[in-house]
Parts: sequence; structure tokens; C-alpha cells
Amino acid sequence: MTRKIPIHAIQQTLPNDTTVVDKTVRKMNHAIHTSLLFDPHQKAWLTNVSVQVDKQTGLIISVHERTTKDAEIEDDDVDLRAYTVLPGFVDAHTHIFLHDYKEASSINQERDERENRSRNTALQARSTSWVRIFPSPSSAHPPQLTNPTSSYTTYRDLGTEGLYSFDTSLRDTINRNLTPGPRLLVATEALASSSGYALRLESQPPTSAHPRLSDPCDGIDACRAAVRRRLGAGADMIKFYADYRRRTLRFPPPAYPGGRDVRFAPAGLEKRNPASVLFSQEEMDAIVSEAHRAKCAVAAHAVTVEGVIMAAQAGVTSVEHGFVRSDAAIEAMKKHGTIFVPTLAVVESDGGGPGNKMLCEAMAQTYAAWKAGVRLACGGDTGAFAHGQNVREVELMVQAGVPLEDVLEAVTLGGWLACGGEWCSRRFGGVREGWSADFVALEGDVRGDLGALRKVRWVVKDGEVVVRDGRLVDVGL
Repeated sequence: MTRKIPIHAIQQTLPNDTTVVDKTVRKMNHAIHTSLLFDPHQKAWLTNVSVQVDKQTGLIISVHERTTKDAEIEDDDVDLRAYTVLPGFVDAHTHIFLHDYKEASSINQERDERENRSRNTALQARSTSWVRIFPSPSSAHPPQLTNPTSSYTTYRDLGTEGLYSFDTSLRDTINRNLTPGPRLLVATEALASSSGYALRLESQPPTSAHPRLSDPCDGIDACRAAVRRRLGAGADMIKFYADYRRRTLRFPPPAYPGGRDVRFAPAGLEKRNPASVLFSQEEMDAIVSEAHRAKCAVAAHAVTVEGVIMAAQAGVTSVEHGFVRSDAAIEAMKKHGTIFVPTLAVVESDGGGPGNKMLCEAMAQTYAAWKAGVRLACGGDTGAFAHGQNVREVELMVQAGVPLEDVLEAVTLGGWLACGGEWCSRRFGGVREGWSADFVALEGDVRGDLGALRKVRWVVKDGEVVVRDGRLVDVGL
């Protein structure tokens, strides 16, 4: 719905006549003027709102509802009255160092591209800005810039997939303003039990070395120690694998194109290599409690019903994936206040097109979770499918039946909560005093045209314009 609201419902505001604002103060601040602005805290559309931003901190200092669409525009102001404006989007599930699996499989990227991926970390960093990650720094997939108008100002990155803690370096490079990029909150390496999440290579010589995909831990004390290692490495959050497909080598697939498959293997992935729980309940409890002692959020990869329920009981911040339709899983997430990140886009990318059973089941689970009151966050497992196509997750959640305003809340405020909420170093994803001034301006009205999500004209992060009129701003680095 669209409505004007009492200003006190937002915060303390400026006087209605902005001309009375002291000119000296205006030099320290600037305003962002809107005609239609989405407020995720209320899931409401606000009209004729101007936002004052502190230039030094990039934080909102006031929100002012104007009496008319007209606004007094100062030299440094950002006039977005011709657009639909929303808080900057938060992708709640990404892998910045992966590229589309259609270009190279996960095992080829993790095993074969590791040297190039690590050597080109700085090159990757420059490409991150509301842009997309380069498809791959390898010679087979030369870097190229595409989609310079992505609406995402924050990435919640849930594992480097073989690059250890290099995501902290990329995060810090952006935070030092050495390269443009979205705000990154990173997990470094995910936790898994021994050989729970690892490269599995048939006939691997014992002397060969391959990158590890996770920080392995077994037993309560070892799980606590693994959390401490991740915290010491600079992680913003902890991720662990509640379950995974760990029996690949029981019926190993062909190792190369044209290779022979084993005979009499069960048909279908779920029978040939089903996911199974990697940790005991006590181990999961230990991971979460140790992270919470450090005021650190926890994300759990879980695709089985048992994994979802155990992770929710442990008190994780969020469950990732949870594709299987299950009222018991939904009940557990609802009971324990678990955020659900369904990652529909990666299911579709893996071959779950229209009519595909897995995608239909995942969308049904998403809708049922929303209807039951489970909080959602929006992240598609970006990286496994192309960076720059992040918004596909928003589109699929709407197609699943979740109302638009609830999806927009999930991709803004819900993302901040999935990152840890008040445990984050900064508030983002909302329109409130003291929150980061992150905004995206869309051409068209998304309420009647979902395609407007892909027509990004302006992007503001921390009060600074990074995309203007559909073009990436030269930041002068």
C-alpha cells in the first residue's frame, strides 16, 4: 500500500521548511529526495520523503516527509523523485570467489582454478562493486564487467570454497576504500566434520595436495576450537554444514568426459549420494554457543529435514537451503526464531526450471514458511549461478506466492538480521536515523511491474553515489 505516515513514526525530523536549515550544516550533510520510498520496517510505501545524510559517516541523520512532491534541491543533493526508491539490497547467500557452474563445475573451480583465483584476488575485488564478480580470473574465462547496475549494496558471503580466509582481504580492501565494492560480511571457511565437505577425488595419491573446502572439526571441544579459529581469522559470521552429500566415492562418477561410470549404481543423486547429518546435536549446540559468546551470527547449510530441525534447535541465526517440503522443519524454525534463506535461484540454475519437482517443492516450502510466520532473508547462493543475476531470487520468491512487500523486506531488513542484526558493526537495510544511507532507484514502479527490479538507475552506498543514471561512477581510485 502507499500512504503518508506521521513523521514521529519514523524519527525526529527536520522542520517542514528545509530552507531554515543552517547552510553550514548543509555543507556537512546532503539530502536524498524521493517521491516513492519503501520502508521495510513498516512494509509500507512512503511518499514525498527526503533523507538527510552525514557526509562523513554515511549514516542517515533524519527522515523528513515533505508536504508536496516539490523539494528544494541543493548542489550536493541526490534527486531521485522520478524513481521508485528502496534501501540497498542485501544478498544473504553468496560466494564471491565462485562463478557460474555452467562455465566450470564446482570441483574444477575449487581444484583447478585455485591458483588463478588466489593470485587475482585484488583483480576480483575491483569487479565487486554493484557490479558482478568477474566470471573467472582464469584464462579460459577472461575478466569482463557486466551489469554495472546491480541493486545489491551488501553481500553476506558464506565460504571461500577453497580460498581459506581470502574473503577477509577483499572485505578489508573495500573497507579501506582501496577498491569499490559492496559491503562484505564474510564467513571465511565453513565448518564441517571430517571429510564432511571436501574435494573427493577417485584414486588420489596420498602425497597429492588439494585445497581444503572447510575447517574440519569433530567432537564438542574441537567444534569450539574451530569457531575460535574462524573468529581469529576475521570472520563476521560462522557457517557450518549441518548435512552434506559425503559418500561420493561409494559410487564414484566418471572422473573425466568419456570416462566409464560404475555399474549398477543407484539411479538419481538422492539414492546414489544422499545428504546426511554431519554433526551431533551436541556438536551443533557447541558451535552456536561459542559463536554467540563472541556475538557472532551462525548460518547452517541444511537440506535434509533432520538437518534443518537440529540446526534450528541449536539456535542458529539462519538455515540455508532447506528445500524439502516439511511442516516439521517449518515448526522448528518458527519455534526457535530461525531465519530461512531458501536459495531458490540456485535450485533453478541447477536444472529446476518450470515444472521441476525440486524447484516446485522448494517454492512450496518457502511459501509455507512465510505463511507460518517464519522470517525470510533473500539470497540465491550467488556465485554458483552468475553474479549480477542476484535479483532472480527476489523474482522467484514473489512467484512462490510471498507478497512483494514481504519479499522486499526480506532482501533489505531481513538480510541485515541474517548478518547478525545488532551484532553487525553497522545498521543497513532500513530507513532510520543512524542507519547506513544505502539506496537503489528503479525506473518504473515495481508494484505493478516486477521487471523494474532489473532497471536500476541509481545506487547509493554509505551516502555516496556509486551508480548514476545507469552508469558506474568513477570513484577515482
